[in-house]
Amino acid sequence: MNDTDPGRYVTSPAANPAGEPAVSQVTSRDQRSAGSSVDSEIGEVVRAHVRDVPDYPKPGIVFKDITPLLADKDAFGRVIEALAAPWRDHPVDKVVGIEARGFILAAPVAFALGVGLVPVRKHGKLPGTTRAQTYDLEYGTETLEVHLDALSAGERVLVIDDVLATGGTIEATTRLAYASGADVVGISVLLELSFLNPRERLRDLPLRSLLVV
Repeated sequence: MNDTDPGRYVTSPAANPAGEPAVSQVTSRDQRSAGSSVDSEIGEVVRAHVRDVPDYPKPGIVFKDITPLLADKDAFGRVIEALAAPWRDHPVDKVVGIEARGFILAAPVAFALGVGLVPVRKHGKLPGTTRAQTYDLEYGTETLEVHLDALSAGERVLVIDDVLATGGTIEATTRLAYASGADVVGISVLLELSFLNPRERLRDLPLRSLLVV
C-alpha cells in the first residue's frame, strides 16, 4: 500500500462496520480465476491480528496496523499460504509487490510460488530507468514506478498488497504491468475495505481478498 494512499486508513471508526467478516469470492469476467472463495477461517485470523489504531497518523483516521499479524509466526505463515495457494495451479511468472507494506507480503508469496519479485515504488525510489504511472488521490496525485527491465512482454504477474481501499494504487500498478507488455492474472490482498467500492475500478480482474470489511 502506498504511504500516501488513504487505503491503509479508515476515515472514521464508524466506517468500519462491526460484526463477522465478509468472505469474498474471486471475481472475473468469466470466472476462470483461481479458486471460488476464501476460507472463512483465514478471514478470522486476519481480523484477529489486524489492529485498529484511532487518530493515527492524524485525528479522524483509523490506521490498519498489520504488525501484530507479522509478529505471530503461525498467523503470518497461514496468511502467506492463503495468498499464494490459489495461484499454485495457475501459471505465474512474477509477483508484483506495492510499496510499502505490500513488499512484506509479496516477497514470501513469490518465494512460495517459486517466482521472482518485482517492486513497484513511489517516484524517485528506484535506481534504474523506470516506467511511471500517475493516479489521483483524494487530494492531489501520486506516481508509481517500475524498472523498465523488471517485466517482459507476455509475463504473467500476480499483484499483492496489504489493504485494498479505493483501488487507485492497485489500478495504477496494473497499468504499469500492462504498459510493460505483461499480463495481470490476478490480485491478492490481505484486507479489503468494501465500503470504498474498490471493485468498481478492478472489475475485470480476478481479485481475492482474505478479509472484506
